[in-house]
Amino acid sequence: MSLLRKVLTLTAITLLSLAGVALPVGSASAADPSPTEPKKLFTIRDDRVDESSGLAKSQKYEGIWWTVNDSGDTARVFGINANGKVKAVLSFNAPVRDVEAISVDREGTIYIADIGDNRSTRETIEVYTIPEPAELADEENVKYRRYDFEYPDGAHDAETLLIAPETNQMYFVTKVKSGKGGFYAAPEEASRQGTNELTKLADAPAGITDGTFMPDGQRVVLRTYLDIATVAWGAKPAVVGRAAMPLAQGESVAVGTTTNTVLVGSEGSNSAVYEAQAPARKAAATPKPTATPTAAASGDTDETKKSNNLRWILVGAAFFAFVITIITFPPGRRERLDRQAENARLTGQPPPTPRRRTPV
Repeated sequence: MSLLRKVLTLTAITLLSLAGVALPVGSASAADPSPTEPKKLFTIRDDRVDESSGLAKSQKYEGIWWTVNDSGDTARVFGINANGKVKAVLSFNAPVRDVEAISVDREGTIYIADIGDNRSTRETIEVYTIPEPAELADEENVKYRRYDFEYPDGAHDAETLLIAPETNQMYFVTKVKSGKGGFYAAPEEASRQGTNELTKLADAPAGITDGTFMPDGQRVVLRTYLDIATVAWGAKPAVVGRAAMPLAQGESVAVGTTTNTVLVGSEGSNSAVYEAQAPARKAAATPKPTATPTAAASGDTDETKKSNNLRWILVGAAFFAFVITIITFPPGRRERLDRQAENARLTGQPPPTPRRRTPV
């Protein structure tokens, strides 16, 4: 690059900087850090678990997760270890219709959510509770409790039951193909007498197939067919981070082997279960300092107008400098003429005449 080109380029960059125009940076430094890739933990190879539609970490047994089959199965849950083997089957005699989710509270109570409603025609939905067994073994005719619920705004399909760690309050997330679903809260103390009416808290993302509270009680991780999302929990739950999951027909999510990981699974026979980091909260953008005092921000003063005009003048000057640099001074040409002129001066010869291109 010639000296003049360097000067013009530096001048242009300086003018653009003074004008407040951001220059591009390298993609590597500008990109967000890549999330940790999910790692396969195990595969469920038991023929009895062919439509796993939920996962929940055991509170009583280390390395055990409970799962349920989708609609069509009887009332039963399966305890699966970290090798994908079924270690216990708990059966209870309830008239389930479309079980879609499972959860476990800190006291070791298993919640089985009969909440699926693809056609949105059910008047009520049900949640059944059973205790984790005293021994990790098959058990039949387990005693259960039943809770009935109804939505305040008509029937909804749902596949997600959340149990708040501190209070054991139940929450539901409805599932829609497009648009917005909803977060619904059960009463703080759900009753087994009559029907409990749910209260809508906030809108929810579309396509939610499962969810779980993280151990801190401040975050919820939601599952869709394609990704997982971290939700900051509160009066108005809000998504604060997402991460893609390379799994087909994603149907389940549960707390993982650590307090900041989750297990994600899918439907079908021989379904694989992966472990991944819960998506982190995205950093808030740092506001840029204003060039003028806050008091003057409500209207355009003369100084503000002059500043804006100067900025556009500088931008125009910078652009003109770049154009002149590219068209008039191709690489190498100016250096060659400068050297020839200097040689001519030292030898006493006349300076060279720049060659002009013959018009075509």
